[in-house]
Amino acid sequence: MRLWRRATTVRRSMLCLWLLLLGFALVTLALSNLFNRDGVHSYQKPRSPRRPLQRVLRPPDLEVIVESKDPALELGDDLAPLRSLQEDQLLFVQSSQGSKSPPQRKGNYKVLLPGTNKEATSPAPSTHGEIGEAVRLHLEGSEKDMEVAAVQKYGFNELVSERISLHRRLPEARHPGCFVEQFSESLPLASVVICFHDEAWSTLLRTVHSVLDTAPSQYLQEVLLIDDLSQHGHLKSVLSEYVSHLDGVRLIRSTKRLGVAGCRTLGAARAAGEVLVFMDSHCECQKGWLEPLLERVAQDRTTVVSPVMDVIDWETFQYNATQWPVRGVFDWKLNFYWESNPKLLDKDPDMNNKPVRSPVLGGEVLAIDRHFFQSVGAYDPGMLLWGTEQIELSIRVWSCGGSMEVVPCSRVAHLNHHHLPYSFPDQEMLQKNKIRIADTWMDAYKKIFYRRDTFAHFIRQAESPNISERLRLKRSLGCRNFHWYLTTVYPQLYIPQDRPGLSGELYNVGTGSCAEYSEGQGQQPGPMNIAPCSGTGSQHCELNFEGELRWGPLAALCLDAKAERVVLSPCPIHRPATSKLQWKFIKLSGQLVHQESQLCLEAVKEGGLPQNSQREVNTHISRGGLFLRSCTHHPRQQWHFEQLVASKGA
Repeated sequence: MRLWRRATTVRRSMLCLWLLLLGFALVTLALSNLFNRDGVHSYQKPRSPRRPLQRVLRPPDLEVIVESKDPALELGDDLAPLRSLQEDQLLFVQSSQGSKSPPQRKGNYKVLLPGTNKEATSPAPSTHGEIGEAVRLHLEGSEKDMEVAAVQKYGFNELVSERISLHRRLPEARHPGCFVEQFSESLPLASVVICFHDEAWSTLLRTVHSVLDTAPSQYLQEVLLIDDLSQHGHLKSVLSEYVSHLDGVRLIRSTKRLGVAGCRTLGAARAAGEVLVFMDSHCECQKGWLEPLLERVAQDRTTVVSPVMDVIDWETFQYNATQWPVRGVFDWKLNFYWESNPKLLDKDPDMNNKPVRSPVLGGEVLAIDRHFFQSVGAYDPGMLLWGTEQIELSIRVWSCGGSMEVVPCSRVAHLNHHHLPYSFPDQEMLQKNKIRIADTWMDAYKKIFYRRDTFAHFIRQAESPNISERLRLKRSLGCRNFHWYLTTVYPQLYIPQDRPGLSGELYNVGTGSCAEYSEGQGQQPGPMNIAPCSGTGSQHCELNFEGELRWGPLAALCLDAKAERVVLSPCPIHRPATSKLQWKFIKLSGQLVHQESQLCLEAVKEGGLPQNSQREVNTHISRGGLFLRSCTHHPRQQWHFEQLVASKGA
């Protein structure tokens, strides 16, 4: 009997436990449904989510196209670059919170039906990723897989970006002298123009909030977000909804791909501020960045200015301050660089907080007077997608009456993308942009460019760019020639002599290869190597009248000798070359003789054995490269210059 009672008690206890668990589950489910329903019906203004809005129970909002009947949207007479852009190719989303810009008059609207763009009806993003893609990656793979996918998609680790606040504050990097700067009480108002195409949600919104959080409201007219035909779902209605709750922010959409030049010109046409600030869609602003830029433009309306561009690492999103002073430069292949030279501060400590004239400015952030921008020709409408448009604008501004400066008391950080092969525009498209610059602005000096970029040369031979409109602009503005630009604005750029038979690829008879220097080493000194001849002009070098063997598109590195190893060293500036950097070419034998040592240049392939150099087996046999050896008639000491583009053909 006792055993039966004990068994009955156990069964009753188990039954009570199961009933308790069932009741708990039912209560939890009911509360969950209640909260979700309340969340939908009690929608509040978004508070800067790191991800796009997370629940949309109705279909995505229909975008509206503003027809040209709206007189408030008519183009002015001075906006010739936008004549080809019809009003029915623009989409507008106006902030519901008000703006300092003139209100748009209500006109006739027509609906862009869903389905005209496949992405327009994409489902709303979930809390774990955009368009569900990140969700699948999270379920199917590891976080490392997600990071790899994010880098492939955007060129940076977007997962790290998502974990960072949209309102993060960057460390102070300005010189103490900047804090005592006095600014005018009547600075011009700025319109910040941010163009984007398929930008990540976190980086785009962090850029917008960074501007809103750091720019004084009395100087910020508006923020214009220009969507250059993005296809990603999170940049559709979700972004429209989000922007509608941001005070002073307007979203303008283009229904055709414009590229950087066209997109920024569109933003300039819609801007109301006196000063245009063009900004990339992945930037973060330091406190006090805007006022110094506006001050310089107010002092001279023909001055175009840039902040010091700090760097955000693409992988860790760590902030790295750029060493001052810095300026923008380009080489003879029309590649842009930021060049830092801290040693200049030793000569002039006042440079710590004084603007520096710059031959070129980067395209990351640029401030320019709106009327001067239009009068000087805006961006070249013939520029395709992106690439080198900042070089074209810089040469034009300098040549046509303006100037360019980097302002040290203004700092903005720019996200440094991982240089994946597919992160660049189509190579032919980039070359066509460079060809427009060369043919429009470089006069006879364009031959130097074509000898160092044979790809561009052959494209130019097959198809000439239509630059008639830009040449008319050049004449009407009375712009100076490129010789003036080189001697007055950019005298530090070495002008190659490119003598026939003494310039081109340095070909070695014995190895059948060419002298080579890794592009990854940039302008840093290092050992010369031997590699297959590229035929692209990237291995171009020249022997000038001073006996210097200058290498590369900047021609700023010279062949030098470190013991018996041949290396590249910085070429002398404004002074004669020493015998250590001087060479003599004997055409009859094809030998290059080092003047100081009277030894000959010899090439050794990787794994080869330098002639008469048994003692170097363990040090150089595995690497190969260029060496100084006693002069013989061995084919490895026979050289000749392959000039890929003839003087008359450039």
